[in-house]
Amino acid sequence: MARDTKLEQLSQVRLFSAFNKKELGLIARASDEVSVPAGKELVKQGSPGHEFFLILDGECSVRRDGRHVATLKDGDYFGELALLDRAPRNATVVAETPATLLVLGQREFGAVLDDVPVLAHKMLTIMAGRVRDADARAATH
Repeated sequence: MARDTKLEQLSQVRLFSAFNKKELGLIARASDEVSVPAGKELVKQGSPGHEFFLILDGECSVRRDGRHVATLKDGDYFGELALLDRAPRNATVVAETPATLLVLGQREFGAVLDDVPVLAHKMLTIMAGRVRDADARAATH
């Protein structure tokens, strides 16, 4: 897939939304592009997370407690919090069609942050916004 298309899709990931094109390039280079067949289980609910996935092409289904809860397509992503901790996955994701994914492991992501510490500061700002949003939603329910 064209590098600019990957960077554009990475820029839509909330965790990376404050990154500039050069920083997104670092993330893209630390990632692997993989192709998987239909039916491939990508993550399993309850197992520790250690990878982030961006769907470049294809369709995946998300199941929680055995029930279908979402369908993910080109440009959608999952597992971004696994880059920050190894908490158990809250859903199972299966490729419904042959799919091409950009996969970023926790170790590779950590190496990028070690090399460019300003990225960690940008991410903390983004995560603070997410916590504020979640707190506001919780207060209204």
